Amino acid sequence: MRNWLVLLCPCVLGAALHLWHLWLRSPPAPHNTEPSAADQSALFPQGKFRHYDVVVGVLSARNNHELRNVIRNTWLKDLLQHPTLSQRVLVKFIIGARGCDVPVEDREDPYSCRLLNITSPVLNQEIEAFSFPEDASSSRLSEDRVVSVSFRVLYPIVITSVGVFYDASDIGFQRNITVKLYQTEQEEALFVARFSPPSCGTQVNKLWYKPVEQFILPESFEGTIVWESQDLHGLVSRNLHRVTVNDGGGVLRVLTAGEGALPHEFMEGVEGVAGGFIYTVQEGDALLRSLYSRPQRLVDHIRDLQVEDALLQKESSIYDDIVFVDVVDTYRNVPAKLLNFYRWTVESTSFSLLLKTDDDCYIDLEAVFNRIAQKNLDGPNFWWGNFRLNWAVDRTGKWQELEYPSPAYPAFACGSGYVISKDIVDWLAGNSGRLKTYQGEDVSMGIWMAAIGPKRHQDSLWLCEKTCETGMLSSPQYSPEELSKLWGLKELCGDPCQCEAKAR
Repeated sequence: MRNWLVLLCPCVLGAALHLWHLWLRSPPAPHNTEPSAADQSALFPQGKFRHYDVVVGVLSARNNHELRNVIRNTWLKDLLQHPTLSQRVLVKFIIGARGCDVPVEDREDPYSCRLLNITSPVLNQEIEAFSFPEDASSSRLSEDRVVSVSFRVLYPIVITSVGVFYDASDIGFQRNITVKLYQTEQEEALFVARFSPPSCGTQVNKLWYKPVEQFILPESFEGTIVWESQDLHGLVSRNLHRVTVNDGGGVLRVLTAGEGALPHEFMEGVEGVAGGFIYTVQEGDALLRSLYSRPQRLVDHIRDLQVEDALLQKESSIYDDIVFVDVVDTYRNVPAKLLNFYRWTVESTSFSLLLKTDDDCYIDLEAVFNRIAQKNLDGPNFWWGNFRLNWAVDRTGKWQELEYPSPAYPAFACGSGYVISKDIVDWLAGNSGRLKTYQGEDVSMGIWMAAIGPKRHQDSLWLCEKTCETGMLSSPQYSPEELSKLWGLKELCGDPCQCEAKAR
């Protein structure tokens, strides 16, 4: 009873605070970083925008104030002081108009804005993962000898037993079946349980259970339970849509491809259940404390968002170099940020080429322009970058991609920097409402570009990894201090890499 009271109060309070937040806080309107339509008409009587040779879009997270300021004090400052390039290039930081209103501690993962919706967790007892209707027709002896179910752990659990379907009646257990647990993308099973006539485990209703080696499966663990017949008969199985998942109050989620959808690449056999498993929730006291403190975290987080909104509006008004795009600013939404920016460029300015980079990248714009002139890098349907080929699709972690069915991505340019022609930007902007976004903006670009087959110009001086090479056009993953040092060495010696070598 005490646990129910502990949970009920914060849940009610949390709901009230969330409704109050929605009423109180409206998302900041995207700041007008370009003149209004009326102002544009006054500035350009012919109705034309000012033309730039290159528009530079710098993807930036809302809280990366320091990185943006370093850019403003290094390569962007150098650009604005350049006698000719300052009139040929427009630079804009791309920022989501809204921050995620779920505190990081209460999200399913740090890359999205999805609430970790755990309510009334089942603690201090074993939980059968599946409940089955009494209708015997829902279980069937199939021709499938391999059946599997995939799941994701949202709070740490331990699987204690696994089971198989078998109605032994009076003749006893007469099957040979193995049950294995795999971590997604791993070939070796974490545990194996073998059911056979001399070793069939314990019967509970119409399932036979055997204990397994116990591992704590951490938050974000993704795995697959696989039932495999070792004799000539198929398995007794059930369709996932005809069972009830006991998620322990929200600590477990079963992953399904959905009816008519392509199965996930890591799916073994057919999707379904040929038995079940029993698990317990770990660290229950810590979970209760986290749920109890959730309402106060929400209050603090909303206050921090309001402060962040004010700082961003002030930053935008001072520097006039930010485009706020209409998305929630999270890692998973970066491809949507990019599409929205492409649409903004088409609607708000005139240009010939677009350069995309990130706020943690070293960029040498003068070298970019010199290379364009030397190699005549222009023309329609043009994509200039350093391309990754046959890059494997990750099924877990930060770069998890479950909706692109192939094992490898189409060719895509590294995100530290690439250049595309205006007609490609026009196509992306015009189709932005229909293009599917994938886990990263770089691989999303590769998938989108596969539809139109641009002329790719390979150039290894757009570096994909954090390293320094003479003549490099870009290099990624630097801290603000490292970016400042690189640019200081470039100003001192004309080459940040050679100068760095002399300094050593």
